[in-house]
Amino acid sequence: MSGTILVGITGASGSVYGLRLCEELLKAGKRVVVTVSSAGIGVVREETNLDLSGGEEEAAARLRELFGASPEQLAYHGSDNLFAPPASGSAAPDAMVVAPCSMGTLARVAAGLSGTLLERCADVMLKEGRPLVIVPRETPLSAIHLENMLKLARLGVRVVPAMPAFYHRPRTLDDLVDFVVGKVLDTLGVPHELFTRWGTP
Repeated sequence: MSGTILVGITGASGSVYGLRLCEELLKAGKRVVVTVSSAGIGVVREETNLDLSGGEEEAAARLRELFGASPEQLAYHGSDNLFAPPASGSAAPDAMVVAPCSMGTLARVAAGLSGTLLERCADVMLKEGRPLVIVPRETPLSAIHLENMLKLARLGVRVVPAMPAFYHRPRTLDDLVDFVVGKVLDTLGVPHELFTRWGTP
């Protein structure tokens, strides 16, 4: 997987998954475009102390500082900016990941709604037949949640739940986060060394 990858962060707990994914994608030489839902901005601040409120340029500057990225490497678009390039099929990214994906966002994407930039971008990926990966973060799951995931899976969306494994003997919370992010990178075809694979000495 080469080119541009859009990372959407919603209001589900687990914003560290999205941020860690951005970091690894940048390390792999990908161009990263980020959009965060309005609820996601609050969760990111609560869980990581990263403030993405304010205008797009301010949020972009904070993300670039966090990752040591240039404007050419990382772009940011606000959730209400439906005129941003990724909202058009003619400028669609090569792939999109929603990490974490709230059940509200999941439902709206499954219903084909496009009220925010994140939802519109997901809709674009579906209509253009491009890779869309969601990382649902909720427990327990209701029948509605499961039905929405099944609907998207049948459309070709890759569902990578935030379910860390333990066979690699994680020692820290970062190890658990890296396992999930590594699974997303595997889905995208991006090489990484975030966890030890089963059977590896």
